[in-house]
Amino acid sequence: MSILVIGVNHRTSPLALLERLTLAPENLGKAVSGLSQRDNIREAVVLSTCNRTEVYVVTELFHGAYGDVRDFLCEISHLSVDELTPHLYSQHDSAAVSHLFEVAAGLDSAVLGESEILGQVKTAWEAAQFEGAARSSLNLLFRSAVETGKRARSETTISRGTASISHAAVEMATEVVGELAGKRVAVIGAGSMGEGVAVALHKAGGSEILVVNRSPERGASLAARVSGRTVGMGHLTDAVATADVIVASTGSGEPIITTELVRNARLGCGADQPLHIFDIAMPRDVEVGVADLAGVTVFNLDDLRDWADRGLAHRATEADRVRVIVLEEVDLFAVESTARQAAPLVASMREAADRVRAGELERYSSKLDALGEKERQTVEAITKAIVAKLLHEPSVRLKAQAGTPQGDRNAAAVRDLFDLT
Repeated sequence: MSILVIGVNHRTSPLALLERLTLAPENLGKAVSGLSQRDNIREAVVLSTCNRTEVYVVTELFHGAYGDVRDFLCEISHLSVDELTPHLYSQHDSAAVSHLFEVAAGLDSAVLGESEILGQVKTAWEAAQFEGAARSSLNLLFRSAVETGKRARSETTISRGTASISHAAVEMATEVVGELAGKRVAVIGAGSMGEGVAVALHKAGGSEILVVNRSPERGASLAARVSGRTVGMGHLTDAVATADVIVASTGSGEPIITTELVRNARLGCGADQPLHIFDIAMPRDVEVGVADLAGVTVFNLDDLRDWADRGLAHRATEADRVRVIVLEEVDLFAVESTARQAAPLVASMREAADRVRAGELERYSSKLDALGEKERQTVEAITKAIVAKLLHEPSVRLKAQAGTPQGDRNAAAVRDLFDLT
């Protein structure tokens, strides 16, 4: 059995292609359910964020599973194999394990050390568990990945400061626009990303924050937290017309800030009033043509990643510390994984020994009839204890040496001695 990861991320794919591969959280269940039913895949987890779409699978046939996952990615993106393949990367076994652990630790993010990815890893895993697509192998892998991510953030300072896309967007806006105090800021979307943006804007001095959201209740709750106000999506044109800065982060799946909408919104305010739009949604919330309008500047995730790269130097030392944690966790995973491989053999050995014990008690049952119930229970307990003590050391060695040449020899000897298949 092998663990395989195949995917695209912000380093291997342009933004336009990456957004075609993005899956909304509500679609993860259907995706992993379909993947796990393909011929070459036993287990599957799909991790889809604004920076990546990756598929983790357990398989017995590498090339067959690679083809299944590649075809799946082509289907959801409506891309041909020739269009997609140049942007794909794949890793297997220990390299795949190390990759996931680095992702969970924030080492592979556009904003180094960003905190949002750990929750996204958990969400992907939980969706696969709910569908029965993640079982023993991937449950162990993702449990270990989450532990790695937690250690990275508790044992180092890699996540201090600007450690999320939403915070980075606000810092970038502050650098581009200047002081936010007195600026009219609109936050489009009140989900987890929008919430992070609004809170960061408020801390950065934003005093006129308008939350635009489909759900009035959620929008009102967030607006109250940042001393702002809220309107529904039906007032989006008005919000654009009055804003100096817009940060868009909905999960609509298609542009909601269109060229026509922005053009109409700016008719009354004049094209000379500058408007800065920061689109951190994936897929994008802002239509491409909006950037061509006079007085309008649009920044997307590619711009944000370029901006964030400038801040990598001061975290280099912490990143090295996190890599040490990742190496430690990869080694621990290998030990536990190989020990689990020995577990079925240990169980079979104990079952075979217990059958012998029970058979001998049955053979001498007539001689034990004179014993009372309490004495018979004592005999049962003593014989079980003897078997357990005799098999304790072989069991420990089988688990400890699993995956090594000596372990393979011991396993073969046990199968022969106990006549196990």
